[in-house]
Parts: sequence; C-alpha cells; structure tokens
Amino acid sequence: MALSSSTLLLVKSHLSLSSFSNPSLYFRRGETRLRVRPISLSIINARADERKEDIVIVGAGIAGLATAVSLQRLGIRTLVLEQGESLRTGGTSLTLFKNGWKALDAIGVGNDLRSQFLEIQGRCFSWLMISLGIRLENHWFIFEEYPGICRLAIKSEDGRELRSFRFKDEDESQEVRAVERRVLLETLASRLPPDAISFSSKLANIERSENGETLLELEDGIRISAKILIACDGIRSPVAKLMGFPEPNYVGHCAFRGLAYFPEGQPFEPKVNYIYGKGVRAGYVPVSETKVYWFICYNSSSPGPKITDPSILRQQAEQLVRNWPTELINLINLTPDDTIIRTSLVDRWLWPSISPPASTGSIVLVGDAWHPMTPNLGQGACCALEDSIVLTKKLAEAIKSKRTSVEDAFKAYGSERWPRIFPLTVRAYLVGALLQWDNPVICAVRDNIVVPKLVRLGPVLEHTNFEFDPL
Repeated sequence: MALSSSTLLLVKSHLSLSSFSNPSLYFRRGETRLRVRPISLSIINARADERKEDIVIVGAGIAGLATAVSLQRLGIRTLVLEQGESLRTGGTSLTLFKNGWKALDAIGVGNDLRSQFLEIQGRCFSWLMISLGIRLENHWFIFEEYPGICRLAIKSEDGRELRSFRFKDEDESQEVRAVERRVLLETLASRLPPDAISFSSKLANIERSENGETLLELEDGIRISAKILIACDGIRSPVAKLMGFPEPNYVGHCAFRGLAYFPEGQPFEPKVNYIYGKGVRAGYVPVSETKVYWFICYNSSSPGPKITDPSILRQQAEQLVRNWPTELINLINLTPDDTIIRTSLVDRWLWPSISPPASTGSIVLVGDAWHPMTPNLGQGACCALEDSIVLTKKLAEAIKSKRTSVEDAFKAYGSERWPRIFPLTVRAYLVGALLQWDNPVICAVRDNIVVPKLVRLGPVLEHTNFEFDPL
C-alpha cells in the first residue's frame, strides 16, 4: 500500500469538486494532518507564460508510472509530475498475484521483472486463512517439498498434521512473486521518454480555467495548463480531498516491514512462511537470491507518532516477536536501515450512491488516490495496475476515435472498476480484523472441523481471475 506524507489542504469552497465548475486548492507539506477551511472561489484567465500539456499525471508511483507507460504504448504522450527529487524507491517489496502479472505483461514489463524475482510456492496457505477468517495461534506451518510436488502441510504445535495441499492442483495458472518496489518503479520509468517525468515538481495550487482546463502551479512558479489530469498521488491525495472524498480510515492495525539482505545468498526456499501469535502475525518470503521480505502486523488502538529512526523501529519490531522463531529476529537484524519502515494500515470504502465518483469532468483518480485498501489480500498494487489498463483503454478510445468524450470515458472507467474495487476493499478489511482475533473456541473448531474437513482453496484464489485484452 502506497503511503504519502500528510498535506495541508486549503480548499476554496465547502463543496465537493463535482458540485462546481471552478474549484481551487492550495496545499503544502509539513503538517501532520489534513485541514480544510473555506475561502473564496474564482475563475482565472489563461496566461501567456503557461506550459500547455494534453495529459498530466500527478505522482510517479506504481499507478502513475503504469498509466503513463500504458498510454505511451498506445502512442499517447503524458507528463508525470513527481514532487520528489527522484523516484520514490523507499520501502520494501510488494506481492503480485497473477492478475498483477497479467497487467505487467500488457504494459510490456512482465518478463523483465520475472527474471529478477523468485516465484513463490505455498502462498495458498495465507489465502486459506483468509477464507476462514481465523488467526492461528501456537501452530507451525511447514512447507515440505517432495520430488515433483510442492506440498503444503499444516501442523499443530504437537506435530499433528491437520491437512496438506498441492497448490497447482487448485490453480495451475497462478503466479505469485514478491517484487522490490524500487525495481518495479525503475523498470516502469525506463519505458518512458527521458523528459516524461518532471522531478521536484511539487504542486502549490490547482485551479480551473474558464475554458475548462486544469491549471497547475508548482512551488517553483511554473504553471501548467492540462486538458486532462490523472491523479495518482497516493492515499492522502489532495485531489481526492478536493473531489469530496473523506480521509482514509485507520483500521486498528500497524505493520513493520523490512527487506533483509544476505550478500552471500539467502538460505530460504521460495515459499511464504507465516507465524501467528496473540494479536500479532508475522511472515517472511524470499524476494530474490539475496533478499528476504518480512512483516509484523499488530493491533494498536491508534496509529501512534511517526517514527523514522531505524534503530527504534528495529527495537520495537523485535520486541513484538522476541519469543518467536529465531529466524524472524535474524531477518530483522539483517535489514538495512533504509528498508525498515512502520506504517498504519488504512482503507476507504466506496459506498454505492454515497461516495463521490472516481472522476469529475477531465479529472480522474487512479490507484490508492481513489481506493486505498489494506494489504491483507495482496491486491493494492495489483488493482492499481488493473486501473491503469482499464483507464488507458477508455481514454485512448475517446482521444483517438472521438466517438465518446473524455468525461464519458472516465465515467465508464469508474463504473467498470467500482464493482471490482469495493468488494475487495471490504474483504481485505475483514481479513485483517479476523486474523487478529484470539478465541480458543474458534481455534478448536478450526483444528478439528474446518481445516481437516471443509477448506477448499479454489474459491480463495478466485479474485485473482481478472481478465483483460492486451493493449
């Protein structure tokens, strides 16, 4: 899940963007939360010194770069504005399932990434627990490999095997790999022309011109007039705020994440390992030959203060799992300072007939800016990639065929994506809530009835079955 710093937001109206034709917003960094106050509205006239652009994308994250590359493949140029001095390559890794890989293949970068990251076996266990909504406590999850078979064995603390599965029996087409965020962004950016991304381009003001275009003023004074604005500016998106969307909701869990580095080669098989404890769950998975991603998710009544000191983050993470298997502690100790982070988990539910639409006029939201979701299904990045493909096709048809307007194309994008996004966001939230429970009755039912007799993996994998035609 992409995260962005909080922003001070001053909106020139009490109303949402969909209710007026000349919105204006001002914002700057440096505050710990968003604040809104009304000021007067105005329609401004175009100036001779404004740079003219057909399509501007705000944010060079996964959604922004994927959308730019998708449009580029169809011969449509965009300008990507990124407030940072370079790509936002901090953080750890993300897990992509087969729907994410189909999108990357459509964009044309799938094979380049496959060659750098290990294909994971045994991810089905996480999905098994997702389907049950059960937190496993005091159990070890053992992945065993026999000749020609990847076997997943679920065992209790006393060594009793509850059940085993063969992943490919349920879905032969499934593909799961953990991908470094840095490498994904750099690969996408490499597909764009050298001048496609404008770094150090922090927005200071957004206004609507009298001819309906969006006027963007950067902090350095540069002004850009855009016919189309695609907002991919993350979970704290100022554009989403302007369009009437509420702040993302904190779901009651925080997570430590890290990317352990083994210069001589990491010792783990390409399998996901999960460990569940009271109010805490953790896991680790090899990403490449030298790196292993790990996470620790824990209950917290509030997000708490922002902490960036890696020594404090490392100490807090170790404290949560101090009595757990030593390999998890070793991974934390082998994590470079710049790859250990702590985030609060948030989401936004797109309620039918209540939430604002994904677009208004020639402005549209993509990825986390529209639908932040918790990482419990591993679908945040996958859905952002799906968004980029669907939006590209709708927009390209409007631009090239002229049979439909850009505004109608954006509405069609929102209508098509909402039935996909809303259920996944809700399900991801419920999974996180259920996996944090501590109930001995549920554990007994799980061990003696649900796991041995009722579980099927097929339905658990269903939401990765997203199909679309190549660009």
